[in-house]
Amino acid sequence: MQFDLSFLTDGNYAQLLWQGVQTTFRLFAGAWLLGFAVSLVLVCLRSVPFKPLQWLVAAFVEYHRNVPTVVQIMVWYFSMPQILPDGIRLWLNRGDTEFMFALIALALNVSGYMSEDIRSGLRAIPATQGEAARSVGLSAWGALRHVLVPQALRIGVPPLINRTLILFKDTSLAMVIGVAELTYQVKAIENLTFRSFEVFAASTALYLMASLALMALGAWFARRYPPAFRG
Repeated sequence: MQFDLSFLTDGNYAQLLWQGVQTTFRLFAGAWLLGFAVSLVLVCLRSVPFKPLQWLVAAFVEYHRNVPTVVQIMVWYFSMPQILPDGIRLWLNRGDTEFMFALIALALNVSGYMSEDIRSGLRAIPATQGEAARSVGLSAWGALRHVLVPQALRIGVPPLINRTLILFKDTSLAMVIGVAELTYQVKAIENLTFRSFEVFAASTALYLMASLALMALGAWFARRYPPAFRG
């Protein structure tokens, strides 16, 4: 068997591959930003001394950590439109519905994991840090926002990097609802050319290069922003 990737530059194959790469990174970036924002909200809500709210947040986290990601994507795509208000559903239908629901599902999924990573960082901070913040006049919210959470983020860099890599790879699951990301386009090219080995070898190389780049970026960030204290 002759191994030849030159056909990927012929016709529309290169364009399909490039569109898949772009969609993958759009989906990844959007889900990461939204998921990180939601995780910070979850951490803050779980710090409120109100048991029903803590239980609600805990239930949200456990659902997204224990239900398969692909199931969560399908729940959003097939089930959520039936319960959303008509105005929101029509607004979503005017755009790229599959992309939007995949982004929301992936963001909420990763937020559950990220919130626990950040919460672990909070538990690693000595209680004296919060007490010192309160002693200089900060409120409980101010201490959390300005002192505790920034330190927790630095402590949580390694698991957050790991979760970021998993999120990037999980973007391939969006193909189950028709999002034309990299894996979807690779499968489409394979169906047209029947060159399975070459096509999937190319996609493997692309995923590997992107993952290694994310790991390098995460390693630089960990060196640039080490924890403010040790132990």
